[in-house]
Amino acid sequence: MFRTALKSLLGRKVRLLMSTFAIVLGVAFVVGTLVFSDTLSRSFTALMASTVGDVVVRPVGASGESEPSARTVDSSLVGELEGVEGAARVDGNVTAFGVFVVDEDNKVVGGQGPPAIGANWNDAPAGHDLEGMSVIGGREPERAGEVLLDSKTAGEAGYTIGEEVHLVTSGEQAVLRPTLVGIGGFPEGGSLNGATFAAFDTRTAQRLLLEGEDAFTDIWVTAEPGTSQEELAASVTERLPDGVEAVTGDEAADEAASAIQEAVGFLTTFLLIFAGISLVVGGFLIVNTFSILVAQRSRELALLRALGASKRQVTRMVMVEAFVLGAVGSTIGLGLGILLAMGIRTLFGQFGLDLSGQPLIVAPRTVLAAYAVGIVVTMVAAWLPAHRTGRIAPIQAMRDDVAMPESSLHRRLVVGVAMIVAGGAALAAGLMDVVPRPGWFVGGGILLVLLGVAAASPVISHPFLAAAAWVYARLFGTVGRLAGQNSLRNPRRTTATSSALMIGLSLACTMAIVGASAKASVDQTIEENFVGDYVVSSLFGQPFSPRVARDMAEVDGVDHVWAQRFAITGSGEDSQGVAALDPAAFGQGIDLTMVDGSAGALRDGTVILDEEYAGEEGLAVGDTYDVVLADGPRDLEVVGIYAENPILIFPAVTTPQTLIDAGYRDADNFLIIDTDGSAAVQGDLEALVADLPIVTVKDQQEFAEEQRAPIDQLVLMIFALLGLALLIAVLGIVNTLALSIIERTREVGLLRAIGVSRAQLRRMVTLESVVIAVLGAVLGVVMGIGFGVALMHALREEGLEVIDVPVGQLVMFLVVSLVIGVLAALLPARRAARLDVLKAISTD
Repeated sequence: MFRTALKSLLGRKVRLLMSTFAIVLGVAFVVGTLVFSDTLSRSFTALMASTVGDVVVRPVGASGESEPSARTVDSSLVGELEGVEGAARVDGNVTAFGVFVVDEDNKVVGGQGPPAIGANWNDAPAGHDLEGMSVIGGREPERAGEVLLDSKTAGEAGYTIGEEVHLVTSGEQAVLRPTLVGIGGFPEGGSLNGATFAAFDTRTAQRLLLEGEDAFTDIWVTAEPGTSQEELAASVTERLPDGVEAVTGDEAADEAASAIQEAVGFLTTFLLIFAGISLVVGGFLIVNTFSILVAQRSRELALLRALGASKRQVTRMVMVEAFVLGAVGSTIGLGLGILLAMGIRTLFGQFGLDLSGQPLIVAPRTVLAAYAVGIVVTMVAAWLPAHRTGRIAPIQAMRDDVAMPESSLHRRLVVGVAMIVAGGAALAAGLMDVVPRPGWFVGGGILLVLLGVAAASPVISHPFLAAAAWVYARLFGTVGRLAGQNSLRNPRRTTATSSALMIGLSLACTMAIVGASAKASVDQTIEENFVGDYVVSSLFGQPFSPRVARDMAEVDGVDHVWAQRFAITGSGEDSQGVAALDPAAFGQGIDLTMVDGSAGALRDGTVILDEEYAGEEGLAVGDTYDVVLADGPRDLEVVGIYAENPILIFPAVTTPQTLIDAGYRDADNFLIIDTDGSAAVQGDLEALVADLPIVTVKDQQEFAEEQRAPIDQLVLMIFALLGLALLIAVLGIVNTLALSIIERTREVGLLRAIGVSRAQLRRMVTLESVVIAVLGAVLGVVMGIGFGVALMHALREEGLEVIDVPVGQLVMFLVVSLVIGVLAALLPARRAARLDVLKAISTD
């Protein structure tokens, strides 16, 4: 039976090719995601290990999980720690984010994701004597007005040694024009993963990044040979004053690496979701392919039964074929997945996450996952057709017409409705957030509904197929009637094929509604709450120099400038944002509706809270708001509760000085400009930041466009990934039609014999394909509208109050489905038209 299974496979290579391709795509997505994820993880781990010393001395509470704060350790500690037993050397570091390199065309280098680092230069070795960045060209900076850049940044910006470099900082001195004196790099390989690096001499770094304070962000203590990091950390701790701690380099590196991996972890989840979608859609293609192939081989299988093969042996033979198909698809998918990982790496390199210097990591778990996913999905998909083989009676081998027994449509309807109900309940529970891990319930609910509709579709789609047959008969005469009858003759096959397209289009429609609704909500929010005349913010969401606000306040025609700044506290799911604003803004520029207390009572060390957030936390005026800021836990008195206001991005608002006192840098995130209405003001404001390309000045319309841009990018990326699922669905239609033509070879020959022309035959096959595609599109659009409206309704509490159904886009999906139906029919129709009439008639 094993040899028979292999011969059967080899005899149907072309028929199985497209089914294999579906598995290849799904496995490739899984492999590509895992390889990229492992490469990303390894690269950050290696990078963080090379950016810490054996022991790191830092302020208590400082962590590699967050960006450097304004908190420092006194420079005198360097001398005191040099005498510690086991210490080979001690070096002070000044580090800050937000030092951007601008190229000769006034464009910022990097900035998308990885940080723009500014630091002092030192040649201290990293922990475990790893080589960090070294001077590979020129020399290190020695005085004010000199800078060293990493090699990749210098190359992208077009700067060479001796040229003036354009830098932008978030400090008091916003624009710098130092001379490039050195190039840094990693002689033994490695990269900054897309971050930019600008280094100054220590005194200049302290003046620019620490407001002139004679201190360091942290201190590295390098261990002598034979001294462990733990031993050295214990010795160093004995010399430290209160408020300063020593951690091993391994601990500091793990903190920083885990924080970055958590921040980009959504990429892995995001890509794996689409891998799962591809596999589900591919599963429909495999089920359909094996169902048709088993039906076509029913006489062959019946003969095997007549010759003595048991039901189990025949079923096992089909499962062996599925196993071989899954193994071949997994092997090809593994290779394609590695190529896909290279593509993903290149794609994210365009957005600033540069991993080009890192080798791809193909872990054993990735190989196991490839074969496990490919083989399991294929065998599960083939089980139902294989199970049907056991129901073939040996006597069927004697018949002229052999047909596979169809499962009860009634049973399919009952199972499908049950899955739809269960999926709807899970979806509702997840959207209402009444269960743990609601995202899993939402995803599982959508999958159950999709599978339930697919199971019940032979029954629920019958009216559509009957209507299509009637329309075809009226429009295309006999050819149309034949096409409609062919679709109705085997509704299970027709709907199984359309289900693959249905899944892809339902998700596409859902995302179209989510994207359109999100943009409409943004527009409404800005229109109703936009205050002032202009908004000033950073291109990258990073803070910028407070000098910008002061300079803009002096522009003719500007009445008020209200500066807002943010601080992110905690990490992961415990992270929370705190905003800071001058209390005077509430009385003059920002309309704030107070529910309790008074915004005028806001002072340093106090806070006002959003009404909903205060309710969730059980806080009222007079209570204490406990929050962990840069310098540790703080108790802020609640002096007011305000109604929701979109201008206040975070639900807790304090004063700028409160954040500065807590160790945050003195920099703004957002400016609201109120003017006298003069048309020339915007030009004057833009001229003021001409040398600061990270800062933009926008009116209401421009601000709305900026807020919509990330939504458009996300939706476009999702559509591109869903395109894979649609590609598999198209292959499914092609495969089904091609196998159907083979199955109906004698019928096609008889049609040609009684006078049906080749053109009419091609038209008939095309009409069958269009029915399949339009059925999938209609089901997909209807469910997509349901999913999208339900999802947006559940998100109304998150500020997405407008539900917008993009009718034009959904109509476009239906039109595209027509095109898909026509294109998918080209090859099968051509093959049907070219069949030899006499051979076709004589086919068994």
